[in-house]
Amino acid sequence: MPSVMRTFGSRFVLMISGEALQSAYHFGLNIVLLNRLSARDYGVFAIAMVIGGLSLTYVRALTGMPASIWVGQSRDRPAADGYDVMFGSAALALSVIVAMIVAMILQLWIGFAAVSGGLFVGLWSLRSHLRTALFARGWQRAVALGDLCFAVAGTGLTGLLLLRGTQDLLQLAFLALASANGLAIIATVVAARTVVRVSFRRRTFRRYVRQWRQLGWSTISVSMANLQGQGMALLVAGIAGPAAYAPIAAALLLFVPLRLLGATLVNMMQPVLAAHLSEGVTGKVWRQALTWTTLIVGVGLVYGAAIMTALPFMQIHAFEGAPVRVLGYLAWAIQIVCLLYVMPRCFLEVAKAFRALAIINIVGAFVGMSIVTVVLHVAPPAWALVGALVSETMVLAACWIVVRSIFIPNIIAFYAKDDAFV
Repeated sequence: MPSVMRTFGSRFVLMISGEALQSAYHFGLNIVLLNRLSARDYGVFAIAMVIGGLSLTYVRALTGMPASIWVGQSRDRPAADGYDVMFGSAALALSVIVAMIVAMILQLWIGFAAVSGGLFVGLWSLRSHLRTALFARGWQRAVALGDLCFAVAGTGLTGLLLLRGTQDLLQLAFLALASANGLAIIATVVAARTVVRVSFRRRTFRRYVRQWRQLGWSTISVSMANLQGQGMALLVAGIAGPAAYAPIAAALLLFVPLRLLGATLVNMMQPVLAAHLSEGVTGKVWRQALTWTTLIVGVGLVYGAAIMTALPFMQIHAFEGAPVRVLGYLAWAIQIVCLLYVMPRCFLEVAKAFRALAIINIVGAFVGMSIVTVVLHVAPPAWALVGALVSETMVLAACWIVVRSIFIPNIIAFYAKDDAFV
């Protein structure tokens, strides 16, 4: 067990270092823009980031996550290569479609600058799929190098933005993000020493369509998860306006580092779990999952306490007039709940229990959106986070209940063996 944990530990450190680099750049860019853009423009930028995050969830559900599972379960390299081509081609097509949709949405607020926003989200989505696919094949070093390139290129381009003052800053920020993602994609492919192949032949299309019985439920699940997790942002922006969403976005931004802990754990464990499930083994992975969940929740508690201690001293003009401590505690609680259900959700995805996940997210989204809608009509927008917290808590409870019914009997049988701890 110690040797296994050391192996997973070194892999986790390598993976989270890449996540931390890109998250640190996003965090720094947001802090810069918070103090240089008007409340309206920062609200538009925050909405673009939310839309980009939504895009990443769909690309992950339709290409990244199934690639991680199917590649993890592949018995030989040709089969894994075939899945790479199929899901990679789908990811490219989805990224182009997403870029066009985002550009049309942003045009409602910022005109021609929306093109750069769409380009940024499209390239971000494509890079997200590439990272997940390479993680599934165990090429963490190539991904880490790409993340380093993204952070360095993004930081350098942001420095150039600061020299230009505030003129066209929003459009230039989108261009910097798009360029950094594009350069990171190139660096990742070069570091992986592999040929990226895509195919839009009829055979590839038919093969992908055959997966849709399962991916359809995955799409419904992620749609409901987005309503449950991100619908609050869209409701606040739609009912109260982008400026009202700015303090909520700023509070959630402070706890983004906790989100990357969960994302890293999923990227590390999902291919391993898929391989073990294909072999009928779950006990060892379950024990590791519990250990890692305990660790990341502990980190989340310590990090949150540090943020809440420093919060009164932060000079962020987006917080002006907002109940800062209420926002901080609610945002912290939401992230801790999300960390607690990372692993049971990962188990359900690998088991392809997409229908169960869809039902869980439908109920959570309905309850959460209902609470947010009521709150926006009777209280300040900051309290909309209560709806998100209730919704996430319901998902936490439901995921553990379903995992218990599916996996616990197998896990108990595993621990009952005499050689379980060998």
